[in-house]
Amino acid sequence: MAHDLLIRNGTVVDGTGRPGERADVAISDGRITAVGRLAGEAANETIDAEGHVVAPGFIDGHTHMDAQVYWDPLGTCSSYHGITSVVMGNCGFTLAPSRADARELVVRNLERAEDISPEAMAEGIRWGFETYAEYLDAIDALPKGINYAGYVGHSALRTYAMGERAFEEEATEDDVAAMQRELAAGMAAGAMGFTTSRTLNHRTSDDRPVASRLASWEEVRALVGVAGNAGGLFEITNEDAPVEDPGAQPEYFGRMEALAKESGATIMFGVGCSRHAPDNWRPWMGLIDRVSDGGGRMFAQVHSRPFNIILNFEGQLPYDGLPAWKALRARSRAEQIAALRDPVTRAQLVHEAHHGEYGLAVGAEARKPDYDWVLVMGDPLGPHERVGDLAKARGVDPVELMIDLALESDLKQNFLQPFANEIEEHVLSLMKHPRSLVTFSDAGAHVSQISDCSIATHLLGYWVRQQQAVTLEEAVSMLTAQPATAFGFSDRGRVAEGGIADLAIFDPETVAPGVPRIEHDLPGGARRLVQEATGFLATVVAGEVLLREGRHTGALPGRILRRGAAAR
Repeated sequence: MAHDLLIRNGTVVDGTGRPGERADVAISDGRITAVGRLAGEAANETIDAEGHVVAPGFIDGHTHMDAQVYWDPLGTCSSYHGITSVVMGNCGFTLAPSRADARELVVRNLERAEDISPEAMAEGIRWGFETYAEYLDAIDALPKGINYAGYVGHSALRTYAMGERAFEEEATEDDVAAMQRELAAGMAAGAMGFTTSRTLNHRTSDDRPVASRLASWEEVRALVGVAGNAGGLFEITNEDAPVEDPGAQPEYFGRMEALAKESGATIMFGVGCSRHAPDNWRPWMGLIDRVSDGGGRMFAQVHSRPFNIILNFEGQLPYDGLPAWKALRARSRAEQIAALRDPVTRAQLVHEAHHGEYGLAVGAEARKPDYDWVLVMGDPLGPHERVGDLAKARGVDPVELMIDLALESDLKQNFLQPFANEIEEHVLSLMKHPRSLVTFSDAGAHVSQISDCSIATHLLGYWVRQQQAVTLEEAVSMLTAQPATAFGFSDRGRVAEGGIADLAIFDPETVAPGVPRIEHDLPGGARRLVQEATGFLATVVAGEVLLREGRHTGALPGRILRRGAAAR
């Protein structure tokens, strides 16, 4: 029998957690037709996967690729790291629904809160939709390398129903009814569910709360009820008080438990740890356990490493808002290098870095440095030396050390500024919790500040290979079958006969994230961090080889994944 694609001699780690076994995988018409020791030939291609793992394609359930899908059919940098399916529209931020005469309201919600370049959106998005159903159809028609599913975002719903009032006041009964109708229509068209944000970190470019933050809890309940009635999901960026103050947790947790029970929706939110409050994550996991044990469905979205701001003299620095630094950073690259070598200028910059007035950082933004928690990035898997320790060892000021390292690397040296998940044993506990999903990359957002599409390769390279704290089979399940089950992707996330042939083929001895670098490749020339990966022999989407050793083959087999039967 001739197959379209035949993958021979690999170790199949099927996503279920079972031990890997040596087997071949046959694919025809985009689906897996057989797994085992197989005879026959391939009509199109045979891949020799000797020494490699054949795993399901990885699934990332927390992205913001709603705009990026227009200008980047490969879904980079996620696809470089074995991701074959993403869920976009988290935190209440989507492009649709949006009225043709009020596009700027949607952009206002996105550009600061998710650090998505307004210039890139202006040049890259081809508007032509208003409703969420029309948006899904528009994305469906685009060439795509990977698969995309999407939520309906609360901030977009509010501006669609209320216009400018969405940033100023609570909704009326008529406003809520209009939002419910549009959400129901989006769910019928295949939206995954509904998302919102209630954190103070999410602000607009004109320094106002994003639209969802003006909503009452009753408005949230009314909309989650629509998603739940349709069998959908609800993702929320939580309120700040219960995150920061244990005393505020009982009231908020009570609201969340009641919401899960009354709506029937699957509820998800991010959970991390912090060196400032090491055990604050535990009550959140307790909430999830109580809801789940009581018959509800609630999951934590977690990370595989610290949440890092990436600092770089080619990109962003914590000092960029200080007057002398701002003047420096406005100059050409060559002029900056010359100024950084000048002793008088250096002295002024160092003094201002220590004594200048820093603004209040919100969300994923650089903040005033604590040099014991600014790290010099070498091997992306670590370990990373602390700027403070290196400065003491060299007998120099830590700011001078950063300048010296930048000059030694032609300004390419990366520094890491962790703002959460600094305690490794707690990160490991979060990943291993049975109701956690390792799926929190924020890919498509904060692209000049973070590069968390690499959480999958960090899990495989660091926790599996280096630390041996997670088995290969556990890690693959965390990245595939577990999120597929939570999101309802019934025929993805496993290497099994009849399933969609989305596959990641990688060398477990070399798989790892690469070093992030600054590129100006967004529409309009805006900058972003680009991070590739090592160790991938091939990434397969719907039975077609999308990437071969990290390079695009020209295939664009991706599709829109719609909730329910249409998601297949």
